[in-house]
Amino acid sequence: MLDTISAGAAQGAAQLGWTGVVRFLHLVPRAFLPMRAAETITLVAGKGIEGDRYMIGKEEGFYSHKPEEGRQVTLFELETLVALKRDAGIDLGPEEHRRNVTVEGVPLNHLVGRRFWLGETLLEATRLSVPCRHIEEITGKAIFDPLINRSGLNCKILQGGIVRIGDTVRNAA
Repeated sequence: MLDTISAGAAQGAAQLGWTGVVRFLHLVPRAFLPMRAAETITLVAGKGIEGDRYMIGKEEGFYSHKPEEGRQVTLFELETLVALKRDAGIDLGPEEHRRNVTVEGVPLNHLVGRRFWLGETLLEATRLSVPCRHIEEITGKAIFDPLINRSGLNCKILQGGIVRIGDTVRNAA
């Protein structure tokens, strides 16, 4: 839920505040394999997600040559799934958008360069996760164009731990 919180009457500054919730968790064992739903996932600082394709070993496929830390966990907004169905008539399930964590009430596009808590883990958003054309091959749905402006969020794991469905997502400061 997005709202404005006063940073202090003496300072007179306003700060953006929000709290969201984890709705779905998924692991991607390999690039073109179906995502697997999970009740919990374990994030390992500096490495990734236990059981996910980039932590298992050498992954082959799209974007696998990029060593960036920001791809350690990716988030996606539940609100985007609702908007795709409403605006484009596309019913995309949380297992089809190819991100690990689906959240609700979190302004992902505004978090690049910021730190926030995902359950008991601390993340730093490094960049927006723009979809690839191959998502249409995987899902069999024409979703690339309607999804291009509704991206996910790539995050570096600063403090690892377990993330559960129902955990809160909140700003770090």
